[in-house]
Amino acid sequence: MTVKELVEKLQQVDPERLVVCQKDPEGNGYSPLEDWWTGAYLAITIGPVKAGLEKLTAADRRAGYSEEDVVRDGVPALFLVPLD
Repeated sequence: MTVKELVEKLQQVDPERLVVCQKDPEGNGYSPLEDWWTGAYLAITIGPVKAGLEKLTAADRRAGYSEEDVVRDGVPALFLVPLD
């Protein structure tokens, strides 16, 4: 799903509703949405996926990030962060 598709879906919902994240496809846990961030996503056929920065900015460096946190060849993505 793209951000455009998400916005279209969200426009059909009462804006006062709480956003809750399902923790896995099986529904083994739920959590309210706490935050979001943009970055890069890279699906890997063997092993875990990678998520990180698209590029390293001066603000990122000040926050403690380094070149190791940049995902090369990743797809720009919006990440939703659950409360717990």
